[in-house]
Amino acid sequence: MEDKLKIYGFNNLTKSLSFNIYDVCYAKTPREQKDYIAYIDGQYNSERITNLMTNLTEMIGAKVLNVSKQDYDPQGASVTFLIAEESMIPMGGEAIVSHLDKSHVTVHTYPEYHPDTCIATFRVDVDVATCGEITPLSTLDYLIGSFDSDIITMDYRVRGFTRSVTGEKLFIDHNITSIQDYIDKGTLRRYDAVDINVYQANIFHTKMLIKELDLQNYLFNTDVYELQPQTRLDITSNLRVEMIEIFSGRNIY
Repeated sequence: MEDKLKIYGFNNLTKSLSFNIYDVCYAKTPREQKDYIAYIDGQYNSERITNLMTNLTEMIGAKVLNVSKQDYDPQGASVTFLIAEESMIPMGGEAIVSHLDKSHVTVHTYPEYHPDTCIATFRVDVDVATCGEITPLSTLDYLIGSFDSDIITMDYRVRGFTRSVTGEKLFIDHNITSIQDYIDKGTLRRYDAVDINVYQANIFHTKMLIKELDLQNYLFNTDVYELQPQTRLDITSNLRVEMIEIFSGRNIY
């Protein structure tokens, strides 16, 4: 992706990455569930998400044109970035000369919990849409590392076309066989990963499920050694059921 493709005129390919992560936790009592959601809401408020996405836009070489952010009551946050591949050229006063390669980054968070099993889930949706040569795939390791990710689903699609200098239509300007090609191998070893790709339409889908569960990492305000062995097994089973159903996209159990 570092080799630039020689094109004729403006590159109007649009590249969209939809990245969804789920962090799962066990919160024993209604009070702990409420406290967990408050904790997550504070950890991933609009201010922190704005900082994370500012770093992301710098990684892809885009210029931030506008930021809109909002925290919600009782929980959740949204941040939207309007970005451009090239810098805007000031013309004096309020006027500017703009380019047609406007793109965006959006983030939404959704903390919630299961009413019966005491399993709390925190979901983050990130959408990165770019135009021209910029591709958001290089940000995947950063996104995965920025959140506690038990389940990850990713969709990448390239739309539109550009032309080579010979006039040939180009419906994609970089080689890709799988989204997994752009994720660190060490990260991939921690997950079971499945691809569903439609190469003819330049549509790529990958979903990942964490392999190993260290129960202590999933307990909120509870020490694993305070629990009876059977309770530990029951909690681990409930956690795994929740993860498998989210990963599968259906109610299995």
